[in-house]
Amino acid sequence: MNIVLPLTLAVSLAIGSMAAAHAEDKGNREARFGAHVVDPQPDNGQLAGMKASVGSDTKPTASIEYLFTPNWGIEALAALPFSHEVKLDGQRAATTKQLPAVIGVNYHFLLDARVSPFVGLGINYTCFFDTRGSGLLQGAHVSADNSWGAAAHAGMDVQLSRDSLFTADVRWIDIRSDIHVNGAYVGTAKINPWVYGVSRGYRF
Repeated sequence: MNIVLPLTLAVSLAIGSMAAAHAEDKGNREARFGAHVVDPQPDNGQLAGMKASVGSDTKPTASIEYLFTPNWGIEALAALPFSHEVKLDGQRAATTKQLPAVIGVNYHFLLDARVSPFVGLGINYTCFFDTRGSGLLQGAHVSADNSWGAAAHAGMDVQLSRDSLFTADVRWIDIRSDIHVNGAYVGTAKINPWVYGVSRGYRF
């Protein structure tokens, strides 16, 4: 978790520096506030010879984007920690929390239209923490390794006024975590979630 905060701060400072350098340009920064669902893929692999299943969760999210050209923007996404229940062969085995920080580049179409779709690609760093054994693994020491991976992004902005918009979007994130129980490696959880949600945006 100690890497996520510096990473997010570094991106925020970078975006802030670019924004300051182009302070005369109005409306090329966008801040969005909303909620998203992290919905892991149905098959999460095998852990200790048993079928793993990782539950979904919904949390508030926020992002900031700097449009360095009329169509291209660099974006940083942050959220409150997502909580997931892990089951093995359908039985509760562990719980964990994670922060999936994403930095990416988006391309916006039809900027002058009321509805403007966009697509993007980026990189994700997911930090797992507060992982605990429960049910089958009650009392065991369970840990999940952090994950680097690619991220894809698509969605649409709906212009509400000159300075505000409504956004619906979906992301696919490559998240895989090596799982250890009492220090022993028991397998890799292949989470690879779809992340979808809505947000209210403000241009400034």
